[in-house]
Amino acid sequence: MSFVYKNVLLPAIFLISIQSCSSHNGTNKVNPAPEKAKMDTSILKYDPANADKRIDAFMQDLHDHHGFNGNVLVAKHGKILYENAIGWADYLHKKKLTINSQFELASVTKTMTSTAILLLMEQGKLKLDQDVKAFFPNFPYDGVTIRLLLTHRSGMMNYVYFTDDIWRKEHRNQSKGITNLDEMNLIAQYKPARFNKPDVRFLYNNSNFMVLGSIIEKVSGKPYAQFMKENVFIPAGMRHTAVYSKAVYDKIPVDVVGHDRGQWKYSVAQNFLDGPVGDKGIYSTVGDLYLFDHALRTGVLLKKATMDSAYVPRNPMLHGHFSYGYGWRIFEAPGQQVIYHTGWWHGFRHIFLRDMKNDITIVLLSNLANGSLLKLDGLFEITGMPIVRKSAYNGAGETSDD
Repeated sequence: MSFVYKNVLLPAIFLISIQSCSSHNGTNKVNPAPEKAKMDTSILKYDPANADKRIDAFMQDLHDHHGFNGNVLVAKHGKILYENAIGWADYLHKKKLTINSQFELASVTKTMTSTAILLLMEQGKLKLDQDVKAFFPNFPYDGVTIRLLLTHRSGMMNYVYFTDDIWRKEHRNQSKGITNLDEMNLIAQYKPARFNKPDVRFLYNNSNFMVLGSIIEKVSGKPYAQFMKENVFIPAGMRHTAVYSKAVYDKIPVDVVGHDRGQWKYSVAQNFLDGPVGDKGIYSTVGDLYLFDHALRTGVLLKKATMDSAYVPRNPMLHGHFSYGYGWRIFEAPGQQVIYHTGWWHGFRHIFLRDMKNDITIVLLSNLANGSLLKLDGLFEITGMPIVRKSAYNGAGETSDD
């Protein structure tokens, strides 16, 4: 599935603190580097009485006729036009969704992992052309750089299928999650065949961002969850966002249950594959994703030049419009650019759209995996966002957003 963005950059709020420091003789002055922009969380203000009636009618129809169950937020020019929680968080126990319900973001997590990697680059702690072996000497593949991981050009196999196969064949415990380091050691031990040599072609798969999550832990010396909280979530004001791994939690501490096959009877329980993080594993809300979008637009998290580099198509354009940058899918048309990502994992399906010309943000988080997110043309037309047409959920390699 596809989506597009128009955007008008939100105004940044810069607080630059210039302090004078005197030497012992009081003559020398040192000006520290300017601080990054500060986060303005007032953008979350919303009065349901002022909800856009056209969007509300569209969402009710999407729920009634196409089975959408989840949370939605639509904003334009820094103002929330519509937000709502529609349906069940846990159908079996009849728990309803609230606007602050936390969803497993699935591959939307990749957008935050890439942000963390670029932050470490800005801090001089890594370089995008460094080889994975610089961090994990027993990594079995040559020539895989951070840049190739960010752009899904590493040629690696998909660790999800590889690990699932081992667990089944060796009858391992499927209830306890494994860590990123466990997974890296598993790859080093078994040396699974890769799909192709590095930098041959775009091949979307979760291994790339699981390895990036592992590099974040290795470089920072902190668990991925802690690094993300301190360097992404807190600075962006994301109070309802956290990393939850089955390697740490016996039961993930959220109320929203994923339901697969578009049916309530297929609720999905987390297992050992919910241990590795970086490719997935972040839980968040529609409001916090809007704050994340705003933090990126206004320079709270990264420099503008760094963010601009993330939005450059790093792969040949598919169908003339679609590509992938550093952790972001890209739609381009004359005078238009939509930066987006989707997610699909264990009964969750999501769309996070950022129209970079018209300053429109659309977030749809769903815990009933069905085709409802393929029916958004009307929403795009209402908001003025270009319609992006590309299958996101066909499960086939380079054209899927799993």
